[in-house]
Amino acid sequence: MNEKNYDDIIGLPHYVSQKRSKMSMHDRAAQFSPFAALTGYEEAVEETARLTDSRLIPDEERSAELDRTIRLILDSIGSRPEITVLYFVPDQKKNGGKYEEYTGFLRAFSDYDRVFIFEDGKKIAVNDIYDLKSTQN
Repeated sequence: MNEKNYDDIIGLPHYVSQKRSKMSMHDRAAQFSPFAALTGYEEAVEETARLTDSRLIPDEERSAELDRTIRLILDSIGSRPEITVLYFVPDQKKNGGKYEEYTGFLRAFSDYDRVFIFEDGKKIAVNDIYDLKSTQN
């Protein structure tokens, strides 16, 4: 490889443009910062990879047992029973959802909406319930 000797330019003063102002250190650093050509791509990949559960459809036996448990709980609603509910929460962005468990004191039942209303204001639709237990049995 042929090496050059830069002795002819080493002693020259640094060039300063008369037409353009000096770039700030912040702007100079920004030239070398990482560039995301596909803005939002990482979030889209993460959303696609996020898993959801399918809604479980109870068989006849489970449905009958659930109906019986609901009737028993509604008969004792005046005593504010404490119940544990396993229910389905649909995902807002994609098909499926997740199952959550909630324990609380039942305050009321809306016949029109078919919704359990708990003392803390939480509402759970009967159609979303997969399992139901009363702790006062």
